Amino acid sequence: MFRSRSTSKDEQAAAAKASAAQPKQPRDPQAPKGRPTPKRSEATSQRRSLASTPTNRKDAAKRSREARRADLARQREALANGDERFLPLRDKGPVRRFARDFVDARYSVAEFFLPLAVLILILSMINRGTFQTFVLLLWMIVIALIVINSVITAVTLRRALKKRFPDENLRGAVPYALMRTLQMRRLRLPKPQVKRGEKPRA
Repeated sequence: MFRSRSTSKDEQAAAAKASAAQPKQPRDPQAPKGRPTPKRSEATSQRRSLASTPTNRKDAAKRSREARRADLARQREALANGDERFLPLRDKGPVRRFARDFVDARYSVAEFFLPLAVLILILSMINRGTFQTFVLLLWMIVIALIVINSVITAVTLRRALKKRFPDENLRGAVPYALMRTLQMRRLRLPKPQVKRGEKPRA
């Protein structure tokens, strides 16, 4: 039993020496490789991606902050010039653009709410008998005019949207426009792209 094991080990050692003694055959350059050789452009892009990959969490967080800053800068610029590509999601799309133009092309009582509120506040400081009643009446008139004007704007805008975009999702477009009427024209974002009296853009 011991002789057979030793004999088999001797045979394995002799076979290993014989294979080591044989010269290695050179690889045929025409023989196909295990995988296709990548193109130069692909190899370059792979090297760049590997080089640009952050090596630790600190670098990854830094690059994430820089990307976020760049996105915010593009959004601010888009809000100023109306570039649709970089607008926030709530302002994107032809429906929202039409709603903005519809509001910006006309006057609304709500856009004068802030200066009127400041004026009424100053007048309310004058304590002269029935003058306070006059101030309260003026305040109620302003509120009533804003409500009436907002209802008219909502109805006409909804009709215009249904006519212009019969197959589009119009959800949220009217409240979006009414919120815009509460802002003074020069403070609205995105900036108005039409003048007073102009038709909304196509």
